[in-house]
Amino acid sequence: MKREGKTTKPPYMMNREISWLKFNERVLNEAGNPRVPLAERLTFAAIYQSNLDEFYRVRVGTLMDQMESVEEIRENKTNMTSKEQVKEILKATRELDQKKAVIYEQLMGELEPKGIRLINFNKLSAEEGKLLETYFDQTIAPYLSANIVSKQQPFPFLKNKDIYAVALLATKGGKTRTAIIPCSNNVFRRLIDIPTRKGTFMLSEELILHFLPKMFKNYEVKEKSLLRITRNADIDTETIYDEDLDYRDAMENLIKQRKRMNPVRMELSRELNKKMINSLCKTIQVEKDHVFLSKVPLDMSFVFSIQSYLKNTDQENLFYQRRTPRMTVQLDEKNPLIPQIMKKDVLLSYPFESIKPFINLLNEAAKDDTVVSIKMTLYRLAYKSQIVDALVEAAENGKEVVVLVELRARFDEESNIEYSRKLEEAGCRVIYGLNGYKVHSKLCLISRKTDAGISYITQIGTGNYNEKTSALYTDLSLITANYEIGKEAADVFAALLKGETVENTNLLLVAPKCLQNKVVDMIGEEISYAKEGKEAYIGIKINSLTDKVIIDKLVEASQAGVKIEMIVRGICCLLPEVKGYTENIKVVSIVGRYLEHSRIYRFGTKEREKVYIASADFMTRNTVRRVEVAAPVFDEKLKEHLDWMFKTIMSDNEKGKRLTANGTYVDRELSDVKLNSQEMFYALAYSNAEKDLKGGKN
Repeated sequence: MKREGKTTKPPYMMNREISWLKFNERVLNEAGNPRVPLAERLTFAAIYQSNLDEFYRVRVGTLMDQMESVEEIRENKTNMTSKEQVKEILKATRELDQKKAVIYEQLMGELEPKGIRLINFNKLSAEEGKLLETYFDQTIAPYLSANIVSKQQPFPFLKNKDIYAVALLATKGGKTRTAIIPCSNNVFRRLIDIPTRKGTFMLSEELILHFLPKMFKNYEVKEKSLLRITRNADIDTETIYDEDLDYRDAMENLIKQRKRMNPVRMELSRELNKKMINSLCKTIQVEKDHVFLSKVPLDMSFVFSIQSYLKNTDQENLFYQRRTPRMTVQLDEKNPLIPQIMKKDVLLSYPFESIKPFINLLNEAAKDDTVVSIKMTLYRLAYKSQIVDALVEAAENGKEVVVLVELRARFDEESNIEYSRKLEEAGCRVIYGLNGYKVHSKLCLISRKTDAGISYITQIGTGNYNEKTSALYTDLSLITANYEIGKEAADVFAALLKGETVENTNLLLVAPKCLQNKVVDMIGEEISYAKEGKEAYIGIKINSLTDKVIIDKLVEASQAGVKIEMIVRGICCLLPEVKGYTENIKVVSIVGRYLEHSRIYRFGTKEREKVYIASADFMTRNTVRRVEVAAPVFDEKLKEHLDWMFKTIMSDNEKGKRLTANGTYVDRELSDVKLNSQEMFYALAYSNAEKDLKGGKN
C-alpha cells in the first residue's frame, strides 16, 4: 500500500516486529532468571536463538523482499516503511546480542561448580593440547572438506544455519586466498570431552578453527573466524496454484527453492578486517549491516547435550520437577467414550491433561459400527503420529475419512507431504488447502448413523493434533455432541471440499468471513452496555494481537468504559494504559515452562457471558486470510473452569509481565506470595487424578 506523506503514529500503537523482539527478550530473560532451575535456563537460551533465527528467516526476509518493491510499503500501525523496520530490528538485535552474551557468561559461570566447563584451546595444558590434536587428526580431519576459493574452485554454497570455518590465507609470495571448511557434520560429536578433565568440553568447530592451519600447510593464516548464515524463508506459496501442476509436487519444488534463497544475516565468531568482511558480503550476497559479531557460540543446540550429561550425573535438582499429563477425570477410560460424550461436553486442558482421550476417541470411532465418517483438518503433526494411524485404521475399516492436510504449514511442509501420501495410500480422501487461504483450524467431525438419525461428535481445539507439543504447549480441546455445532462443522468441511469458505454461521466463528466481524460485533455489544451505564467486560487470551480493525474497536471499547483484560504471550501492537485511549485495558504476557498457546475469548459479565476457545489469534493473517474456527462453550461447569483459568493467569505474578503504556514489560507486584499459573493448573490435574484413583471422581 502506498501512503501520501507521513501520518502520525497513534499513541497506543507499537510496531509488530519490535513487539516480537520484546517477546523474545522475555524468553532470553528466563535464561538469566535465578528462580528458574539452572539446566532449564539453558533451554531458554537455545529457544531464544532458534526463535531469532526463524524471525530473521520469515519476518526480516519478508521486509527485505518488500524493500525491492517499486511502491513504498508502510505497515498500518506505526506507518514505518520496510526499510525503517529493518533498521530498527538490526539495532535491537545488536542490543539483545550484548544481553545474550552477559547471560551466557553468567550461565557458564554457574555451571562450573556443578561440574561443567566449556573451554577454548588457550586454557588447555600442553599435554591436553597434544591429546586434542591427535583426536583432531584421527577423528575429525578425515571428514573435513577444506576448500581454497579460486577460479577453478568457486566459493561453495553455504547451507542455512550450518557453521563454517573461514580464513584469509597468504602465500609466500604475498598473494591472499579465502579458505572455507564446513564444520557441521553428523559424523563426529559437536561437544568434545577433554579426557583429562571430567565435565570439561570443547565445541568441535572451535577445535577445527584452532587446527585450521594444519589443513593449509603451504599458507600463512592471516585471519580466521567461524561463520554462520541465516537464509530467507519467505517463499510465495500462492504462486503454485496452476491447474496444470500437481499441487504437492509444486510444493516440493518450492521447498527446494527455500534452501537456496538469499541470506538475511551473517554471524561471525571473531573480528575480521573490513576488506575481508566486504569480500564475504559480496560473495555471499548479504548486506554489511546484516553482519553480527557473536561473543557466544553460533549455534546453542549443544546445551541439550550438557543437559543430558547433568541428568546422567544425578543432578535432578537443576531441572524442573518432573510433570506428566494426567488423564482427565471427565471421562471413564475403562468404558466406551462415545456414549459418555453424547451425554456431556468435555474440555481437555493440555499439557496438564493428556491428549490420549482424544486419540482413544479416534481409535474407538475407527472401529465403531455407528460411525460413518471422520473429517479432520491437519496443520502440524508429531513424528510417527498416532492421529494419522487412527485415521488410516478408520479408512481401512471402511469409514469415509476426509482429511485436509495443509501443505503450507511453514517448516512442516515436507512432513505434511509425506503424511498426505500415507493417508491417500490408506484410502483417505486428502485435500491440500484453499486457493489464497491457509487452513489453520483445529477441527474434527465424527458423523454417526443411529436409530434416531445422524448425530455428530465435534472436536475443536486451540492447538495442533500433535502428541509431542500437547505435552509442551498450553492448549484447550473441546469435545461436544451438540448437534448444531456438528451441523456447522459439517458445513465448514462441505465448503472446504468445494474449495470455498463458509459465508454464514450461527454458533461457530469461522474465518475468513465469519470471525473478525463477529468479534467486532461482540465488542460493540459491550460498548453499548457501557454507554448505558451498565457493567461491561471483555477478556481475551491469545498469542498475538496485530489486527488493526480489532485493535481500533478495543480502543473504542476502552474509551466507552469497558473493562478489558488481555493475556497476550507474544506480539501486542496495542499499548494499554494510554490516557484517553486504552486506560481501561490491561495486558499481561506469560513466558514460562510451557509455551502459552491456548486462545480464549470472553464477552460480557457473568450472567450473560459468551465464552469461546479458538485456533485464531487476533492477527489479520488469522482473522481474514486463513480458515480458523472458534467454538462456543455452553456447559456451565466448563465455562466456570475457563473463567477460573483466565483469572488465575491474570493473577500470575511469577511468570506474568505487565505491558505498560511506554511499551516496556515490568514485573507484577500483586502480593508477597508468588503465583505460577502453570504450576497451579498442573497441581489441580494431579489432585483430580489422585482423587479419581481413590474413587472420588469429580
